[in-house]
Amino acid sequence: MGKKIIYVLGFILILGGILGYNYYQKIFGEAITKDLELFIFSTDSLVDVKEKIADYSKNPNTFLWVAAKKSFSKPKTGRYLLKEGMSNNDVVNMLRSGNQTALSVSFNNQTTLEKFAGRIAEQLEIDSISIVNSFTEKKFLDENELTEKSALQICIPNSYEFYWTVSADDFRDKLLREYNRFWTADRIAKAKDLNLSKSEVITLASIVQKETAKKSERPIVAGLYLNRLQNGWPLQADPTIIYAIKEVKGQDYVVKRVLKVDLEVNSPYNTYINRGLPPSLIAMPDISSIDAVLNAKNHDYFYMCADIDKIGYHKFAKTLAQHNANAAKYQNWLNKKGVNR
Repeated sequence: MGKKIIYVLGFILILGGILGYNYYQKIFGEAITKDLELFIFSTDSLVDVKEKIADYSKNPNTFLWVAAKKSFSKPKTGRYLLKEGMSNNDVVNMLRSGNQTALSVSFNNQTTLEKFAGRIAEQLEIDSISIVNSFTEKKFLDENELTEKSALQICIPNSYEFYWTVSADDFRDKLLREYNRFWTADRIAKAKDLNLSKSEVITLASIVQKETAKKSERPIVAGLYLNRLQNGWPLQADPTIIYAIKEVKGQDYVVKRVLKVDLEVNSPYNTYINRGLPPSLIAMPDISSIDAVLNAKNHDYFYMCADIDKIGYHKFAKTLAQHNANAAKYQNWLNKKGVNR
């Protein structure tokens, strides 16, 4: 009888050990088999989470079991990085606390606020309409001396760290802080020396950005437009004409060649008719274009024309006669290429 008791007790201890080990493993054992970037939407349930981690978990059902044991029912929205070797307990604690990981959000030279919003909405949970509404909020515009057209100027193309769940207003406000930080004392002093406000620098930089993709040319182009501004000449910048045309025809309308008739377009952005800078930027300039304006080359050029011998670059001229000769070569080249619009 004594031996039987010992055997029974031994069996119970072994069974208890096995059950205890399995219990422990479900909670604290390695559950995640490989790294996973997990996005939890506001509509996701724990079952949705289980499906998302199914291919990255030894047994996704144990995740639900652990969540139930910890009385956890609703994961917090966010972007989470699950690492290989994490336990179900680790995952539940992460989703319960909302301890998400920031991501790098980047954007380049977007031409309109709407396109910019669409680019951001591809990277964050917020939708493009919320972004546009936030940037065009009257109180925000008034407080920062912006308009719906110029609001885009606070977006300096770069990479920024955001939580995936950032709100539209918080996103906007961080870009505004970064914009203000961008305007160092040195940059402000250079703008003052040019007799330009920050908005005017950005506006001119946007024209320079659209005029040439060659960073080495941008200080020369900037100097040319500054020469025209300082001498009271109209800028006569083709990118502003294209901007005005697109405002009428739509942003997807393609303009490969600015025609003489286009120069009569009735728009405050027509720099052939109107002197000075247009009312706002015509696209989002990058840092190289902004700094090209602030550090423009000193020269005597007043004219520029695309260089057919060095595609992507321009020929610069001091006199109208020189420019007309350059322009005639370019127009003939376009005609031979069959570029009529």
